[in-house]
Amino acid sequence: MLAPFGVLEVEAGQSTIIFGECRETSNFIVDSLERWYKIRKKEIQKYKEILINVDNGSPVSGSSTQFLKRMILFSQKINKPIHLVYYPPYHSKYNPVERFWGILENYWNGEILSSIEKTLMIAKATTWKKIHPLVDYFKAEYETGVKPTKEEMKEINKYIRRSKTLPKWDIYISPEKLTS
Repeated sequence: MLAPFGVLEVEAGQSTIIFGECRETSNFIVDSLERWYKIRKKEIQKYKEILINVDNGSPVSGSSTQFLKRMILFSQKINKPIHLVYYPPYHSKYNPVERFWGILENYWNGEILSSIEKTLMIAKATTWKKIHPLVDYFKAEYETGVKPTKEEMKEINKYIRRSKTLPKWDIYISPEKLTS
């Protein structure tokens, strides 16, 4: 089973697809983000903060405590704030990465993805704005249902600031503890 994860850098037009031979979990998604950052570090280290437009899937929701915990650790690892801005439910059509997925789906139109190698080959051949995606693959096992304890959540909340008007959809994560 392959789980796809995609990053579309809107300004640069560069897409990255990371396939994991695993289940799609919060841990898979953050591990994929870490792989993306490592691949693109040279090009993106100039930014003071990472802005991520996120869909509302359960592994990445603003109420997924494991996702938030892992995002804080990622923020600390790269020593940059991360700003999560969520698309409202049923608004994925406005998310540019969804348009990229549509192009990929059209590209492998009816192909039988019978092997990992074939899937990766087809993904690499796709283009977005005439730029081929960077494609990566890893194999991992992830447990489902992993959640931080209440004590861990008290600590986690010290690194998170939610928008007063859109607390579910606008989350700022700092690599350092925030003051109220």
